[in-house]
Amino acid sequence: MRKLLCAASLATMIAAGGASAEELRIGFINSLNHPIGKWQVNGFRLGLEHLGWKKNGDKIEGVSVSVEYCDDQVKPDVGLSCAKKFIEKSNVQIVAGIIWSNVMNALRTTVVRNKTILMSTNAGSSLLAGRNCSRYFISTSWENHQNAQAMGRLVTDEGIKRAFFLGPNYQAGKDNLNGFKSTYKGRVIGTIMYKLGARDFQSELTRVRAARPEAVVTFSPGPMGIAFMKQWAASGLGKSTKLYQIFVVDHITLLPIGKAAVGTFHTNQWDSDSTRPANQKFVKAYIAKHKIHPNHFGAQAYDGALLIASGIRGTGGKVNDTLALMKAMRKANYASVRGKYRYNVNGIPIQNFYKREVVLGPNGKPQIRTVGLVYANHVDSQWRKCKKSERIN
Repeated sequence: MRKLLCAASLATMIAAGGASAEELRIGFINSLNHPIGKWQVNGFRLGLEHLGWKKNGDKIEGVSVSVEYCDDQVKPDVGLSCAKKFIEKSNVQIVAGIIWSNVMNALRTTVVRNKTILMSTNAGSSLLAGRNCSRYFISTSWENHQNAQAMGRLVTDEGIKRAFFLGPNYQAGKDNLNGFKSTYKGRVIGTIMYKLGARDFQSELTRVRAARPEAVVTFSPGPMGIAFMKQWAASGLGKSTKLYQIFVVDHITLLPIGKAAVGTFHTNQWDSDSTRPANQKFVKAYIAKHKIHPNHFGAQAYDGALLIASGIRGTGGKVNDTLALMKAMRKANYASVRGKYRYNVNGIPIQNFYKREVVLGPNGKPQIRTVGLVYANHVDSQWRKCKKSERIN
């Protein structure tokens, strides 16, 4: 009997040792020297810290986790090189991060063909949601059309009959234009697709002035948007024309933009004013650590860390089965900063979109205020293009 007990104990120890031997390796690709990249990394690292992880080898949900970072330099070919390095040398199970849709499109095949999870914390390429979807893809942000569709509905509801659209000439810019046009019931009287990374908008604003629209809608993320907003204010166009923007003004860009943002409107999937505990925990911790209010870029990356933890928990720590890990992640069984949401069959969140306005606060400084719900549980428009063999129900 004693021998049998010893043998059973040894078997249990071996099984336990085998389970704990699994290690989750994450490769995080971002534009590390770009402001959006820094905000994303800040959010992701804060999420890891809230899970009890501070360095490689620390455990999340009982599994040892290591994280590597790679700078894509806002270049698709460099992003692809980062992905290849992570897969071929580091044998990662998850490639996460990625700001730009053109970078995401460039590395998609390399990652998912290897049955490695591809988790976007920002890039919302319509191709990844539609005809190039994969059961190994998941997002903590949105599909590019979604926020623009919310904007189209908002501008329509506010009675704007003639609108002018501006955005950078790359995948996300085109997706945002098409998303806006798909729900806007008025007339788009002009469109300008400028060079990605542009900072001088004088000629574009001259064309807007000549067109005399009721409203201008612009998708100009990061430094592009900061430059645009300052030049918009200097032009005086805001006195006669409403400005609606997509991913331009947020809690961090608001500081350099200043009062030029007052009176403008935007849509966003994150109700940053929410008093839900998960949101308050994130906001307060981010402010304490970085001395500034976080934006949605940081919130999406923060959610990414928590989503990964939910997958580890859902598989009982068996992270080498990446499809099982993905299915567990798709259940979204965690406390998100945006509240409860669920995943569509293509890995895109089904979530709310809000109207937010920039107003002067009691202290005389501009602040962002959530003023209404535009869409409840909004479903992306690309999912029907996703092959049934690549869907997870």
